[in-house]
Amino acid sequence: MQTISHDPERALLLGVDTGEYDADASLRELEALAQSAGAAVVGSVLQKLEAPSPAAYIGAGKLEEVRAFCADNDVDLLIADSELSPAQQRNLEAETKTRVVDRTTLILDIFAARARSREGKIQVELAQLQYRLPRLAGQGKSLSRLGGGIGTRGPGESKLESDRRHIRRRIQSLKAELAGIEKRRGAYRARRKKDGVKTAALMGYTNAGKSTLMNALTEAGVLAEDKLFATLDPTARRLRLPNGGSVLLIDTVGLVRRLPHKLVEAFHSTLEEAADADLILDVCDVSDPEVETHMAVTAEVLAELGCQNTPVLHVLNKSDVPHPLFLPPAGHDSVCVSAKTGAGLPELLAAIEGRLQTRFARATLLLPFAKAGALAAVRRNGRVLAEDYLPQGVRAEVVADAALLETLREFFV
Repeated sequence: MQTISHDPERALLLGVDTGEYDADASLRELEALAQSAGAAVVGSVLQKLEAPSPAAYIGAGKLEEVRAFCADNDVDLLIADSELSPAQQRNLEAETKTRVVDRTTLILDIFAARARSREGKIQVELAQLQYRLPRLAGQGKSLSRLGGGIGTRGPGESKLESDRRHIRRRIQSLKAELAGIEKRRGAYRARRKKDGVKTAALMGYTNAGKSTLMNALTEAGVLAEDKLFATLDPTARRLRLPNGGSVLLIDTVGLVRRLPHKLVEAFHSTLEEAADADLILDVCDVSDPEVETHMAVTAEVLAELGCQNTPVLHVLNKSDVPHPLFLPPAGHDSVCVSAKTGAGLPELLAAIEGRLQTRFARATLLLPFAKAGALAAVRRNGRVLAEDYLPQGVRAEVVADAALLETLREFFV
């Protein structure tokens, strides 16, 4: 047997500083994204310009430097820190003789590698196709179409037209399948609301520790790794609260600055879980110097989803790691925790209880066998402490939402 090893691609990062955002921080994040995708970053180039060059993204002089660097250092891949136009990508590749991708393509590639569920794969493929469609090469001089009149007849449709038609058909198919999934998700959410189930959504920047926190609180067994976008597929687990009640805790996809708009569109059904939650837990890595920027990115996405009126609790994670002094934004509630060591988790549970303002009560019920199904609703948002089967029905001692118990008052013992 012969073992074939593949060396990581050697990547050079390209950035243009126009003053619109912190280009240095964005380039550092691009390096983390490249490493998460499996590339070995050998260098970075940042050029100050009023606007990216429409021809090749960077200026002519800098382009010559990049061409020489690629030739001298066996660079396999150029990664641009902005979304490139087809012309910019084509010209960069022609001048440097090196494959070129942009920030959006890199993020989509990472998402494609991480997706596990059918829904996640559909969402990623949809985003990729929507990104590719307008970037197919121009029609060219010898466009061939089948037509129905003089001047429209030809030998047949071109490869470009065939590709476009195939991509559009595939996009429609994926959208239809995703619409079915969204309909089922909507039905689940409606059912939860009808049953009085409270939900809390974990939101926040990628690699802030959301999955680790989910595991610490619920023993969910979600994949938790120190890399960007380790988890894509949403996970929901029941979280027991100190007062005996429970809340459905939902882990959502991580965010990143300048998240591609097509990706937000494709993952809208997943992010809607947060939009429809009763409480949003904004998980932040307090040890990261960019934590305030990360919180601003989360707030921006939540605003885009229409979550302005949803209560937000800032969970300042990784408090066990030495970090610069960070003060939570004025007027916002926050809790310092360490998902790794468990520090602060009791305070977090108490804070969740207080924000949800759910009033739990204890009662003893005697349910006729025909009404025994009501215990399922109690289990979904509370707890059955004891259960006995008697000739006249099921006797149960329960702790549940007071509003739910009020609907069962006729069965109180």
